[in-house]
Amino acid sequence: MSGANINRLKVLFITPWYPTEDNPVGGIFVRDHAKAASLYNDVVVIHINGWDRELKGRYTYKETIEEGIRTITLKFRSFSIPKMSSLNRVLSAVFICRRLAREGFKPNVIHANVYSAGELAVILGQLFRIPVVITEHYTGFPMKILPKREIKKARFAMRRAKMILPVSEYMRRSIESYDIKNRFEIISNVVDTGLFHPDEQIKKDPNVKRILLVALFTHKKGVPYLLEALSILKKKRNDFFLDIVGDGSNREEYERLALTLGIDDKVYFHGLKSKQEVAQFMRESCFFVLPSLMETFGVVLVEALASGLPVIATNIGGPNEIITKEVGILVPPKDVLRLAEAIDNMLDHHMDYSPKKISQYAKDKFSYETVGKKLDDIYRSILGEQS
Repeated sequence: MSGANINRLKVLFITPWYPTEDNPVGGIFVRDHAKAASLYNDVVVIHINGWDRELKGRYTYKETIEEGIRTITLKFRSFSIPKMSSLNRVLSAVFICRRLAREGFKPNVIHANVYSAGELAVILGQLFRIPVVITEHYTGFPMKILPKREIKKARFAMRRAKMILPVSEYMRRSIESYDIKNRFEIISNVVDTGLFHPDEQIKKDPNVKRILLVALFTHKKGVPYLLEALSILKKKRNDFFLDIVGDGSNREEYERLALTLGIDDKVYFHGLKSKQEVAQFMRESCFFVLPSLMETFGVVLVEALASGLPVIATNIGGPNEIITKEVGILVPPKDVLRLAEAIDNMLDHHMDYSPKKISQYAKDKFSYETVGKKLDDIYRSILGEQS
């Protein structure tokens, strides 16, 4: 990937969350940020893939090219004394940075994703005199579940970074509630508009409107409320079907609930699917529903929008900042009756929304090009302050 700017910066991403062979969807939004940044600058990713007490050396090192980006995966040796583990991590990371510098990659900016990587990034930044920015995705901030030790880590990193880049205004307020003050700039997550887009050639059955949910099955996704809403709707109409793409420890519970509610003939659980398969599901659906109890952003929402689908979501956190009346409907979380009313309305009026306008809205706000340009502007403004 290459941008128009000939004077490309060198940007080092540091993150504990990144896709792996074992977990191909884990931290995929971090890789998308790295891809967006790589449109305009040269990016190397250091993926800190955990700890292992059995390691003989200080760390293991694996290098690959992921989506065209050089990716270094590190696993550090842990010790019985926590301070020794932390020291080992810093020393190992310093060695890697010096190795990169010898190879010609001396970062202009360190971009950490998640505060735990921010702690290491700030130390490296101080040692090598490199400015640091931190993107935060972790739902622990709005959920108020950070223990004291982690709060100290977050404050240490975020108060020393040049700028914090939360994925939503909701996330910014959540971070500030921990008495963390700094400059903030909202940088949204990314949607691949080359993969997620409408397809006018697909003919949809007007007699059975297909509804789509894509989610990992955790409590905060609110799946039972959607199933209950559909059980209400089934009593008055029969022209819908819900495809659920995703998996998790609650899957059997939700399948039993669908059976108990008498809507097992209206719902199908497809399990995990690849991004390409998800995109095809979206192109074949009439609209998308995400009944979350909490979302710091909502990547699947912008994927649905990029696919031209109108969306029903809950008026919490990230979705509040994404869904407008031109592209969908917002309802209160846990409100089964309001959710049922919104779905009932959308079943009759989804065709009134313009797939082309919805898709363009997503492209203008959340594409690789848009997000990558915002990141490039931030990197250069920070470096300009130091010159």
